Amino acid sequence: MDTNGIEQMLSALRTTAAQASGKAAAPAAPAAGGSDFAQILQSSIDKVNETQQQANQMAEKLAAGDTSQNLHEVMIALQTASVSFQEMVQVRNKLVSAYQDVMNIQV
Repeated sequence: MDTNGIEQMLSALRTTAAQASGKAAAPAAPAAGGSDFAQILQSSIDKVNETQQQANQMAEKLAAGDTSQNLHEVMIALQTASVSFQEMVQVRNKLVSAYQDVMNIQV
């Protein structure tokens, strides 16, 4: 799983959080290839979705009696999909929290 997009997103969130708290932060490095935040976020969501679909397909094949599916590999794929989904939920929660903080700033 490529975590480059997630790392860039976390870097942007840290920079925004540092600016919101009044601390000086190092300028964020431009995203590789000129990707913007929305593209990185969409790409990360697509990867999580793909991981979940692959794990579900493996589980369905195992349940159908496909002998080419190894139980250990299926369980690892399901756990990987679960962890990646939980990570994405936490990122979403942080984004919502950051949005609410920005909306509550007195101008």
